[in-house]
Amino acid sequence: MNILICPDKFKGTLTAEAAAEAIARGWKKSRPQDRLTRLPVSDGGDGFGAIMARLLKAKSVKLKTVNAAHEPIESCWWWEAKTRTAIIESAGIIGLAMLPQGKFHPFDLNTFGLGAALLAAARKGAKKLVIGIGGSATNDAGFGLARALGWKFYDREGLEIIEWLKLTRLAKIVRPKGRPLIPAITVAVDVKNPLLGARGCSRVYGPQKGLRSADIKAAEAALRRLASVLKQQLGLGDIHEPGVGAAGGLGFGLRVFTAAKLQSGFELVAQHAGLQQLIQAADLVITGEGALDRQTLMGKGVGEIALRCQRADKPCLGLAGFVENPKRAAKVFTHTAALVELTSRKKALAEPAQWLERLAERAGRGVLELH
Repeated sequence: MNILICPDKFKGTLTAEAAAEAIARGWKKSRPQDRLTRLPVSDGGDGFGAIMARLLKAKSVKLKTVNAAHEPIESCWWWEAKTRTAIIESAGIIGLAMLPQGKFHPFDLNTFGLGAALLAAARKGAKKLVIGIGGSATNDAGFGLARALGWKFYDREGLEIIEWLKLTRLAKIVRPKGRPLIPAITVAVDVKNPLLGARGCSRVYGPQKGLRSADIKAAEAALRRLASVLKQQLGLGDIHEPGVGAAGGLGFGLRVFTAAKLQSGFELVAQHAGLQQLIQAADLVITGEGALDRQTLMGKGVGEIALRCQRADKPCLGLAGFVENPKRAAKVFTHTAALVELTSRKKALAEPAQWLERLAERAGRGVLELH
């Protein structure tokens, strides 16, 4: 059989690449004769840069910058010289997973450190930039990034604003002189949320980053004022555009401060990888992520893979740490299996690759049930 293995990351435990390798090892143990194709996928978050770099044959470039808390870090971006394309992964610079849990409040974090990567790509002569923005620790709508790129923000007294929460005092915005740094910027977003309101970044994703319910009003007020002044003075910004609420409003910031275009991160990876053709050529598709839950079926990459398989009449096996609702998952997946069926949650988190390998091996022995 031709088997396509295309998992996303198992968040906090395995990269998409590591998950694909573990599945392949397990499958080979029970079905050594099968032909395996590995295609790790991403929706724009952790691991996006490495996956896109592999697809575009781009090389890693070292970068010194600061994280979301302005602590010095060494990170990287990727460069493909032939097409002059740069690739940046926000999660590797201002990512939530890079910070100790609970040490910093989102009011004290911003996207400033991301500016160094854009400036480095511009100095290299980038004509195109692809930037994945999922997994960020920030909620500043790209305010820090804009400051790093030369934008200035002033209050009514003419004092420069350097903390995003104080944007409620914003009276004037001054854009940097000159042409855009990079002509064509594509932002890989992992959600379709607007900037503000009940489905906006602060209310929906802020709590995951440390915003308390008492903080939401102040966060919303700051971003609302930023959007209002941008619209009034420069005619920029649509707070309702799907995806501008991604990464704490970084989708919005990149739209207005760099004239970027937003695109589904999963669709971007799928397009460059030729995913549809690979599904057509496969006898079975195996995908997976840390949790197969409601979000999986609401536009996330793993759910989209299952839907594509369904449309192509190809069986799709979903592997995960746990499956929230097997009955609901069965509407799109041919079959699902979870690590917690083999071991405890604690052990699965401690040795995820080992247990995922065992789960894939067991699935391989029961492969005839999938047809």
